[in-house]
Amino acid sequence: MENFNMSKHTSFYALGLSYKKADAAIRGKFSLDNQAKATLLIQAEAEGIEALIVTSTCNRTEIYGFAQHPYQLIKLLCENSKGSVEEFQEVAYIYKNQEAINHMFRVGTGLDSQILGDFEIISQIKTAFNESKSNGMVNSFLERLVNSVIQASKKIKTDTDISSGATSVSFASVQYIIKNVADISNKNILLFGTGKIGRNTCENLVKHTKHDHITLINRTKDKAEKLAQKLDLIVKDYADLQLELQKADVVVVATGAQNPTIDKAILNLKKPLLILDLSIPKNVHENVKEVEGVTLIHLDHLSQMTDETLENRKLHIPAAEAIIEDIKEEFSAWTKNRKFAPTIQALKEKLNSIKDGELNFQRKKLSNFDEQQAELISNRIIQKITNHFVNHLKDGESMDEGIEWIEKVFQLEQEKSFF
Repeated sequence: MENFNMSKHTSFYALGLSYKKADAAIRGKFSLDNQAKATLLIQAEAEGIEALIVTSTCNRTEIYGFAQHPYQLIKLLCENSKGSVEEFQEVAYIYKNQEAINHMFRVGTGLDSQILGDFEIISQIKTAFNESKSNGMVNSFLERLVNSVIQASKKIKTDTDISSGATSVSFASVQYIIKNVADISNKNILLFGTGKIGRNTCENLVKHTKHDHITLINRTKDKAEKLAQKLDLIVKDYADLQLELQKADVVVVATGAQNPTIDKAILNLKKPLLILDLSIPKNVHENVKEVEGVTLIHLDHLSQMTDETLENRKLHIPAAEAIIEDIKEEFSAWTKNRKFAPTIQALKEKLNSIKDGELNFQRKKLSNFDEQQAELISNRIIQKITNHFVNHLKDGESMDEGIEWIEKVFQLEQEKSFF
């Protein structure tokens, strides 16, 4: 496996947990809000981590970065979330070097999404990258890698049909409502939370149910008002939440709160109520199930829904993987060039030093010494020699051994870091 070290003591890691092994409760413990992510980045820099990005979504929390040992990154995650090292070990994954690169490509292109082909994660990776860059926590390797993943994501979306059809968590929630609530156009729908998932769900509700009497509530009222103006919907104050819950037949909860915002204490119901919780951590307390007539559905259940659209998407996985392999190959070539570039530069400097010494000797020895011609010929010879070494390192199976041999033979002194 190729080693993408920043030095001889660090490796590139991807680690975290996702819907595959961690249920919503555990994912909620490791969820990081914006403040936690900002604190994590500051702590990482203080602890000597040179490059790192962190993502936290409803389906996964991950860190991509360089470290001497993965525990350095695990420690950062656990100290800035409510999760413990023991809980992490039970459900987590840790990838190193090439496997870490492979993982980021699959995540960023939607192949590892809870709903295949859901491309929302790539915007979250972009956001995470920009946050790290503004904090000085990005090096050229990480920047090139993220840009390559973005390139692969765009090409897959453009050149394949893996994202065809309306399938996402927000769309799945609307499908569930349509299939399970009779006469939906005459029911009262309450949307609590107007973040990205909330907005998408609301737009899908209006589009697919032809329902224009949806009520919006958000802690920050102006955000709800902007969406309401766009879709011609109703907005209520956060203080009216308990009253609106009594009126509702369907409630969609998509807030970004770290603790439950709805529990049985505020439910005073006189009719059945369907609650869909699309939040991580969960924003609806499990005790609402104790209230007669309440049905609680979490996003993990919605994500398990499969239909013809998802089956069709699976047919395009090979084409998507082929695109990933092409772009990964380009990235690999770039990393190889970056890796041996300092050695080749040091070799050129060494050969030029030898050349300068020999030309000085000949200049003193020969009265008719043609300095310009000698300089031209010497430079061409040096370029041909270095080109041979470049080609050997590009084609050689063991680049590290080749670099070490060149450095030893020519007694080269140069900076080991190639980022």
